Amino acid sequence: MKSYRKELWFKTESRRKLVNITSQVITCLRESGIKEGLVLVNAMHITSSVFINDDESGLHQDYEIWLEKLAPEKPHSYYHHNSFEDNADAHLKRTIMGREVVVAITEGALDFGPWEQIFYGEFDGKRRKRVLVKIIGE
Repeated sequence: MKSYRKELWFKTESRRKLVNITSQVITCLRESGIKEGLVLVNAMHITSSVFINDDESGLHQDYEIWLEKLAPEKPHSYYHHNSFEDNADAHLKRTIMGREVVVAITEGALDFGPWEQIFYGEFDGKRRKRVLVKIIGE
């Protein structure tokens, strides 16, 4: 069995942003040479996420509205965590959206369903963060 590891780095200009990283994961898959196996893609920071969904702008707006209803950024005083920082909402949003995805690799391609894409979700941006891509297989 072969193994491949790469870190992808992101720094968003806004506090919250969804970034389609599917093409970067496909590049990693090509670099790995693995044709059959699994790819793990996970956020390596507690206020960011990796998830799979449709790349549709209306849906992205719906995420923003929904997440703000569940864990509003303000008032900062609403959260116990915010006695030292102001990002408790970002921690909660990450928990809702998830840490990682695992995708099957079949015949050298990501084995997706219709419309599936991989996203990096940033909930406390403006600083450098990383995503791990780990591929195992033959």
